[in-house]
Amino acid sequence: MTGIDIFALIILLVLLVTAVAVWLILGMYPGKIARERNHPQAEAIAVCGWWGVITFGLLLPIAWIWAYTKPAADSGPRAEASDTGSAARGARDDEGANS
Repeated sequence: MTGIDIFALIILLVLLVTAVAVWLILGMYPGKIARERNHPQAEAIAVCGWWGVITFGLLLPIAWIWAYTKPAADSGPRAEASDTGSAARGARDDEGANS
């Protein structure tokens, strides 16, 4: 092996290590961004980011977009049902206290 062959191998190894490091950083960042932005689903976003690394980028765009989205306030039918349930539960507790 000549000096140029050894130099080429070193360059290839550096490129390989750099590519792996960049790939891992891309998988780590969605969870980090979500934690910094106090996203309520930060752990799920982190898991999605790591699964994106495992699936070779299939879920990474979803994790990145999810990390930057702001979750909607609970105002749907599910939130209304839970509110009425707690109000009904409170009414029953009051009746029990009066007896």
